[in-house]
Amino acid sequence: MENNSTPFSSLFAEPALAALLPSQCHCRGFIFAVATSPEIPMPEQWMPWLVANAPVAASDVSFEHMAEGLMDGLRQNLQAMRNNTSLLPGVCQWHDNAAERKELTAWLSGLLSAHGRLEPVWQRAWQLAVANPEKDKGVKGSEDPAKRLSRCLKLFSTLANPGLAMERRTDEQAAALQQHLPQLAAQLPAMLKEYVDLAGELAGVLPDQFETFVQMKE
Repeated sequence: MENNSTPFSSLFAEPALAALLPSQCHCRGFIFAVATSPEIPMPEQWMPWLVANAPVAASDVSFEHMAEGLMDGLRQNLQAMRNNTSLLPGVCQWHDNAAERKELTAWLSGLLSAHGRLEPVWQRAWQLAVANPEKDKGVKGSEDPAKRLSRCLKLFSTLANPGLAMERRTDEQAAALQQHLPQLAAQLPAMLKEYVDLAGELAGVLPDQFETFVQMKE
């Protein structure tokens, strides 16, 4: 079936829309976290989060057009998860020079921003998993999910802002972190998969919105 919806990337070629949205990589990371959530929020809930801090007024903007593009971004992430393909955009690569890794920084910042909004969903899913062991999809049989999630978020936040992570450490710890940043960056694909896997385990106790959104792309 022909898809006439607005491509996600086209949003950033239109000045009026691009002015309302964060950078494309930030939006991609944000939408990744939305798509990964144990319970995907409805578009009318998560889309306003992206434009909440827009520096300009939203006049002369087609919100329907913008919503179509953002939904295309969501479908792209769901498709990547379904096909088990790379979860990280190719442009988002680690570099020792901060200016050269700005796309990765933006993507991780978007992910963390959305996760902060969705933290109650993760907490609710864990509480329901504990209360409904018959629906467990592996959470109980695995390492403490809180520790798994914390490990993921710690890596994401460290790579998103290494400078801040170093400020919170002693000089010796900061020097060690600086030395090991490339190795930590190499762990990112595995940690993203862990993040997705954990969400999938927790989703078993919640309404199955994941399949609903996957079907929208077909």
